[in-house]
Amino acid sequence: MVSELELKEIIGKVLKEMAVEGKSEGQVVTETKKPSESYIEDGIIDDITKEDLREVIELKNVANKEEFLKYKRKTPARLGISRAGARYTTHTMLRLRADHAAAQDAVLSSVNEEFLKANNLFTVKSRCEDKDQYITRPDLGRRLDEESVKILKEKCVQNPTVQVFVADGLSSTAIEANIEDCLPALLNGLKSYGISVGTPFFAKLARVGLADDVSEVLGAEVTCVLIGERPGLATAESMSAYIMYKGYVGIPEAKRTVVSNIHVKGTPAAEAGAHIAHIIKKVLDAKASGQDLKL
Repeated sequence: MVSELELKEIIGKVLKEMAVEGKSEGQVVTETKKPSESYIEDGIIDDITKEDLREVIELKNVANKEEFLKYKRKTPARLGISRAGARYTTHTMLRLRADHAAAQDAVLSSVNEEFLKANNLFTVKSRCEDKDQYITRPDLGRRLDEESVKILKEKCVQNPTVQVFVADGLSSTAIEANIEDCLPALLNGLKSYGISVGTPFFAKLARVGLADDVSEVLGAEVTCVLIGERPGLATAESMSAYIMYKGYVGIPEAKRTVVSNIHVKGTPAAEAGAHIAHIIKKVLDAKASGQDLKL
């Protein structure tokens, strides 16, 4: 009777012979990697959010791929995504979660202080104390705190023809992505029209309505705020410009002229800056903004 030890030796010899025969027949015998070994070189994986969804079709059998791509390039909507049974594929789900995470980061993060210094923007703030209060108390985000009122009166030109300022709004990411190109283009555009501009600054934890308070404090004829918009799954970098003529606290929303969708996949920042300058000139010429302005 064969003992257990002898049986193990026989099995070991058979396995070795099978491995040798496999190699001689051109088969490749590989060792299984240990679970602890990494499959990612250098610990870096591709950023899934860098992929342009307008150029991607996940469907396996598309009748007319070129025509479908023409359709997709017209919208950032998630068309042509694939499924595994009743569920999204892994790639689709990961991209959805990545875009959602980017939107959350845009809302909850703050504009980098070094970025503001590099763009010569000093900081004031609304009456909100932190992000939580900013999100839950929009009314406080529309008014300057007492210290900020003093700072504006000390550092800014009083009664400017145009007052331009930057606000984080609901997307600090949008500010860092667009201001470096948009603000210089806007200021240079106004200068080319011979329009004097006040001292630019940055407003933290600000809502669009903060421009009303700024307009009253500085006595600006036209006030323009460049503000980060509420991010979505299409982009977290969208910025808008809100322009009003002789603003005051409590001015109707219909009195604001808006240039929206300023981002790399919308209206490019530099182009938007020049366009905003052109609109501000029209506002000054017509002495009106919002629904009262005929463009």
